[in-house]
Amino acid sequence: MRVVIAPDSFKGSLDAAAMARAIAEGWSSVRPQDDLVLLPQADGGEGTLDAIASCHPDASWHEVRGVTGPDGRPTTGRWVVLGDGTAVIELAQMSGLPMMESLDPGGATTAGLGQVIAAALDGGAAALTIGLGGSASTDGGAGALRALGARLLAADGRPVPDGGAALADLASVDVSALRTLPPGGVELLTDTTAPLCGPSGAAHVFGPQKGADAVMVEYLDAALRGFARCLGVSAPGDPDRPGAGGAGGTGFGLSSWGGQLVPGARRIADLTGLSAEFGRAHVVVTGEGRFDRTSMTGKVVGAALEGCAVTSTRSVVVAGQLAAAPPDVGLSLTELAGSLEAALGETESWGRAAGAAAAAQFR
Repeated sequence: MRVVIAPDSFKGSLDAAAMARAIAEGWSSVRPQDDLVLLPQADGGEGTLDAIASCHPDASWHEVRGVTGPDGRPTTGRWVVLGDGTAVIELAQMSGLPMMESLDPGGATTAGLGQVIAAALDGGAAALTIGLGGSASTDGGAGALRALGARLLAADGRPVPDGGAALADLASVDVSALRTLPPGGVELLTDTTAPLCGPSGAAHVFGPQKGADAVMVEYLDAALRGFARCLGVSAPGDPDRPGAGGAGGTGFGLSSWGGQLVPGARRIADLTGLSAEFGRAHVVVTGEGRFDRTSMTGKVVGAALEGCAVTSTRSVVVAGQLAAAPPDVGLSLTELAGSLEAALGETESWGRAAGAAAAAQFR
């Protein structure tokens, strides 16, 4: 059989590539004759660069030192250039929440993302694919736009500081010096359908996980509304569009620049070659840390299962925990290990066990 192994990362325990290898080793121990194709996945957040690069042997890595991290400390930004000249950038890599020394929901910035985008453009990128997910900030992408040449001004003409809270003082946005898009355009990979503002927007839904209390959530939401009004005077953008609230509103900011919002998991399935395997593979093995009802709402596993359903391809879901029943075969590392603690302690070895158990279903 042709077996495609395409998991997401098991956040906090094992990245997608390592889990794919573990499942493959287990599968091969039971069915060594099968043709295994390893295609690690992501949804635009952490792990996007590694997932795409692992499926493109001609990809080249690039870096720029000293870009602004989400809390202002310098960091190194990285991106991947594919064979067709497309530069792939992952916001979480230089502007992600885990990079914060301490949470700062009002001050965290996406400036580093803009600096990496600028470096990729300077390097001759023919197109940009930008993964939005895992951000530390709720600044609407204002920091990134500033790094790309926009001027964010208060009523007295002074630049407003970085961070979402500072947008409350914003009076105008000057985009006359904003960098032009590359010839092939800009794709924005998002893992959410949230709009920019409101009860289901960036501040309300994602602000608390970035450290915002109820008061700060309302403050940031109002600041983002003001940002949308100011930016809308000089640049197109739809704050109500699904995905505009992605990465603390960076989906809105970069779509106002001209980027196109697309579902991250589905697009990464295209970029890694997974989409082409539906109907060709006999089995697709996917997985994530926890499989539940939300897994079918634009996440990696949901996108893989949808592809399998369309082509009547057999599927296996390997998950740290199964909180819902998969449509075909499902395996829980927690059940195999006997406890969640045991599964977390030796995720790789239980991933191999899951691969072996999955292969045994097809004897």
